Amino acid sequence: MARAESLRIAHLDSFIAVYHRSSGITHLITAPAPEILATLGEAGMSLAALGERLAQDYELGDLHESALAARLDELVAAGLVSVA
Repeated sequence: MARAESLRIAHLDSFIAVYHRSSGITHLITAPAPEILATLGEAGMSLAALGERLAQDYELGDLHESALAARLDELVAAGLVSVA
């Protein structure tokens, strides 16, 4: 995930506003993006580990790895997550 000090997060009803200071862009995100960001943290983790942790922490019964990969790709494109 982007460094915590580079993000400003505000809860707006069913949306989360994420202001990315480096780019000056505000992103409006909804589930599961906030949960992914919260779980990843700055250290990051593998796709499989992320899926397991999300399933455990958020009681997701039927989490498909391809769907999770697609959400991560969107977060990468937005600049909120980087791939190592």
